[in-house]
Amino acid sequence: MSNAALFLTVLITAMFMVLAALLIAKWLAPTSNNPAKGEPYECGIPTRGPSWVQFKVGYYLFAILYLVFDVETVLLFPWAVIVKDLGINGLILVSFFFVVLTLGLVYAWKKGALQWK
Repeated sequence: MSNAALFLTVLITAMFMVLAALLIAKWLAPTSNNPAKGEPYECGIPTRGPSWVQFKVGYYLFAILYLVFDVETVLLFPWAVIVKDLGINGLILVSFFFVVLTLGLVYAWKKGALQWK
């Protein structure tokens, strides 16, 4: 069997398995037409007022920036462990990585994304 035929067989099998799992779950899952099921619920206390409250986009932007720089820190650890083996080429690549992240930080700072208003 060639690589293309094997790949196609695995792909079709995977698609069939996913479709079968979805259909079986839909067929076996219990259903309820109770309108209370669609109401918002928190801690056993019925909500008062509108449940959909808009949050400022600054919260999301701050969280995304945190994640970006958190991932940066996670990516630096493996580099620091094998820094001697990488030599000057590894130093150049990590320097480029830092430059790109620093430019992103400067851009966010200039746009005012780091100001908590």
